[in-house]
Amino acid sequence: MSIPNVRGTLPAPEDFPSEVVTKAIVRDVDLGPNVGTLALITLDNGHDHTKPSTFGPQGLLSLHAALDAVEARAAAGEIAAVGVTGKPFILAAGADLDGAAAAITAPGTDPAVARERALGIASLGHAVFRRLGELPVPSFGFINGVALGGGLEVALHCTYRTISSGVPMVAFPECFLGLVPGWGGTYLLPRLIGPSKALRLIIENPLAQNKMIGGREAFGLGVADAMFEPADFLEESLRWAASVLTGAVSVPRPAGPEGTEEEWAQAVAAARFFADGKLHGAAPAPYRAIDLVAAARTASRDEAFAAEDEALADLLVSDELRAGLYAFDLVQKRARKPAGAPDRALARPVTKVGVVGAGLMAAQIALLFVRRLQVPVVMTDLDQARVDSGVGYVHAEIDKQLSRGRLSPDAANRHKALISGSVSKDAFADADFVIEAVFEELAVKQQVFAEVEAVVSEACVLATNTSSLSVTAMAKGLAHPERVVGFHFFNPVAVLPLVEVVRGTATDDPSLATALAVGKDLKKNCVVVADRPAFVVNRLLTRFLGEITRAVDEGTPFEVAEHAPDPLGLPMSPFLLLQLVGPRIALHVAETLHAAFGDRFAVSPKLRALAESGKSSVYQPDFSVDPEVIALLSGGDRPSTGPEVLSRALEGLAQEIRIMLDEGVVAAREDIDLCMILGAGWPFHLGGITPYLDRAAISAKVNGAPFAR
Repeated sequence: MSIPNVRGTLPAPEDFPSEVVTKAIVRDVDLGPNVGTLALITLDNGHDHTKPSTFGPQGLLSLHAALDAVEARAAAGEIAAVGVTGKPFILAAGADLDGAAAAITAPGTDPAVARERALGIASLGHAVFRRLGELPVPSFGFINGVALGGGLEVALHCTYRTISSGVPMVAFPECFLGLVPGWGGTYLLPRLIGPSKALRLIIENPLAQNKMIGGREAFGLGVADAMFEPADFLEESLRWAASVLTGAVSVPRPAGPEGTEEEWAQAVAAARFFADGKLHGAAPAPYRAIDLVAAARTASRDEAFAAEDEALADLLVSDELRAGLYAFDLVQKRARKPAGAPDRALARPVTKVGVVGAGLMAAQIALLFVRRLQVPVVMTDLDQARVDSGVGYVHAEIDKQLSRGRLSPDAANRHKALISGSVSKDAFADADFVIEAVFEELAVKQQVFAEVEAVVSEACVLATNTSSLSVTAMAKGLAHPERVVGFHFFNPVAVLPLVEVVRGTATDDPSLATALAVGKDLKKNCVVVADRPAFVVNRLLTRFLGEITRAVDEGTPFEVAEHAPDPLGLPMSPFLLLQLVGPRIALHVAETLHAAFGDRFAVSPKLRALAESGKSSVYQPDFSVDPEVIALLSGGDRPSTGPEVLSRALEGLAQEIRIMLDEGVVAAREDIDLCMILGAGWPFHLGGITPYLDRAAISAKVNGAPFAR
């Protein structure tokens, strides 16, 4: 099949053996006697909504063939319009990236050949999709469900768009994975809704842990021209399309790109600043995307699409994409079936939750349980003032959701009615799951569990949010230690998607299964970990920070140590992370790990001085460093360079991971990769931490062999 504008080399079908072909199925819809016929193209891969439609070469060619047919009919005057929609709940989830990566960079493929294949796939997508905006009749994109990447671009190429208010996910996740929106997104979206809003979807959301938006927010941004409710979305969309075709509904469009030259310049500068803050230039894809958006204001369609082709061709053969796909695969597959999980059937129902503590962390946890489980949640603390403060926090957060339109008034009232407080643990008598979030001291937590056990049923699971203490020691002395399990959230609770579910020595299968089921209902990703000090994420972060603070103790200037990890593109610099954790808590964890593991986890004298000073912030509100902190961290006569500090920190990680795997802290290295991605924000563009250490030859240097063998 000859297709104009396709450059590079198109892979043969046998190069995509795993492609689940998304077919373009055409049927006629009569819009009425005064309107005519709309040829409706439905994108469908033949599976239900659990396997979203994606575009490989054969899927693109199927859409191309359908467009050939409708274009001929449009030229003959047989149809008045063309529409595109998806199977139930799904428009499309973009390109078949796994298949593309396998076909482009198969083992032994010459790099030049690989890039030609990448260019072929990139230009094929443009050649097919652009036809939707170049037909002899108007085209309508009916966004009935999930629209990600190329799925959103299909709709953007259409003349008009409608969207269902029930669509759960609209996004350009490409920069999260190491790509750019490369089938028209960086050109069409900013010219439609303006550069600032477009860059929010193209840059900010992907770099904010791949944030998605729903149908209502997408409509509010101007992505679609009309919005309808899910129940009769297609019928209403077709009726609206008929109104547009007869002129009863007018959809204005700007004559040129949306926004002034100055507005474009400001939006592009803001996006670069945002990307620098997140990545420090470490990953190429977001910067390529920003450049493409910047050029979109004055570029022609042909020029813009050719530039997207070139960017995709470069990025599809990059290490960053392979790393991103590895990380994405972990999150999509391994996180959904935690290694070491008992039979799900053993999980007990949870109809009421107790939270011991009413401080900020406890209140965040209580709010999450209310929102996700929608069961009664009761908080307790030492006095009524603290209880009232915790419940008040939950109410205030619910009110924020209401004011932003994310909760209806009825839902907000129901959520508020589910949260209560008490100064007596008797309130837990009928709870099925009680989690403590009190001061990180073993004796305190042991006392809490003893008091809770005295009032709850024998089947109630007792969970601890400890970040470093022994779950086994916490359960010692209880009548039923088998129902104690670690359930470690990360801060902020609502944002970070990981829960480390810790199996103590006595923890039984029903309690562990219940904790994992609760984590799933909370929409968290759970990893089962053994009861070792600080578990996975905090142990590795403490080792990483410990090597950096050790360098500061020796005399490395603050600025050098703080920016040494910049080449990795981590979400936070070391001392900003220290500020988030809190110097006192960081010192406590360091002391705990030093007691457990010795000098690998040295306790920094300067960190101790910082904690004892009462300083909770390293940075001031204007992001300058507190001069008193600088004074506390100064001194020493053996300074290191930035690369030396980074090398030291990475070698420490490689050593610690090897020890953790030998100890059986997790089932496999992939679980450590998953924990660091979800709990510490280890960047997708680096892939998992263990393959990164392998690629950088650090694991072989430190341990004598790579982690992947």
